[in-house]
Amino acid sequence: MKFQKAARAVTPLALSAGMIAAGAGVAGASTKTHAGATPVISASSFNLTFSVMAKLKPLVAKGSGKIAAILPDTTTSARYTEFDAPYLKEAFLKAGMPASDFIIQNAQGSDATQYADAQADITQGAKVLLVDPLDSGVGARIEAYAKSHGAAVVDYDRLTLGGSRSYYVSFNNVQVGRLIGHGFVSCVAAWHIKHPNALVMRGAPTDNNATLFAEGYMSVLNPLVKAHKITIVGQPAGTWTPSVAQTEFTQQFTAHKNMNSAVVPNDENAAPIITWLKSQQHIKPKTFPITGQDATLVGLQNILTGYQCGTVYKPIYLEAQAAAALGIYLRAGVTPPKALANGTTMDTQEHKAVPSVLLTPEWVTTKNMKATILKDKFVPAKQLCAGPYAAACKAAGI
Repeated sequence: MKFQKAARAVTPLALSAGMIAAGAGVAGASTKTHAGATPVISASSFNLTFSVMAKLKPLVAKGSGKIAAILPDTTTSARYTEFDAPYLKEAFLKAGMPASDFIIQNAQGSDATQYADAQADITQGAKVLLVDPLDSGVGARIEAYAKSHGAAVVDYDRLTLGGSRSYYVSFNNVQVGRLIGHGFVSCVAAWHIKHPNALVMRGAPTDNNATLFAEGYMSVLNPLVKAHKITIVGQPAGTWTPSVAQTEFTQQFTAHKNMNSAVVPNDENAAPIITWLKSQQHIKPKTFPITGQDATLVGLQNILTGYQCGTVYKPIYLEAQAAAALGIYLRAGVTPPKALANGTTMDTQEHKAVPSVLLTPEWVTTKNMKATILKDKFVPAKQLCAGPYAAACKAAGI
């Protein structure tokens, strides 16, 4: 079946490293260029010990008001509860912020809750909001409200299209997609799939990150499609809800009897698909390539046992520190250094380049799991290798 490129609801963003728009700062407030004793940190300064955050103590002392972080949900990924919230808290505390000066919330998947939280936070004295928007609609509403009340917004992990934020913090999401694409191609070769008939899935169409991920992996797959080395049998609409992803997959699997692989954009969506293939189709290890992202426990265990090719690991402790650092600079009325905002991301609705901190993701397989996931204590070896996974861990040198 020939692949026909599906129309996209959102034009992909253009990323350009090394440049930032000048003069971005706190909405409705003056900013000062860093100088003299003002700490200057870079996007590569952060580490697992959070030690660089202590350098921001002078800015914390200089600033006033609160910083509020509003996370989106607990269903699309376990990361927000397990990692983002505690890492943000640690970053603020290591920078010397008292607990009374920062707020960390989760909107639990509700646009109304996320907007109400933002309003309440500003009422309580928040000068800076770090917002991971559920979608660009609520993100833009929050940013308009914040701007009208003199508060700055940093887009955290997802960019709000049509927004008015000051900065954006994320991993290079097109590169995330490229890693998924290259990981899929390598897996197809390693698992000896002679001609992959692949289902290409994606995240929710309302999530700009999903668009960027797809841009990345399609840039890898399209040349192979044209060269008749890969056939794409279908491209469902997309979702971040695992149960919906399973339904999309099973419908496509039934319609395309020759399907023998799938590009899946995250571990949470891949997990129920893999469970279904194992229980209903009796798929054996290393016979049906499937990709993922986020390095979840179930994703890593599926990799160890040969049911998932790999996963994109994004060290969230880097992202949390970068967002907290931006918030601290803005709270103090100081323009963040260019070494921190190391790139730009295009808001294609506003036609503006948004100053961005773009961090580096990594593709993880059994070969480097120990040197990445376990080294960073992202998942404990005791938990990863429990019960039936002990033998697979041993085989992987874990």
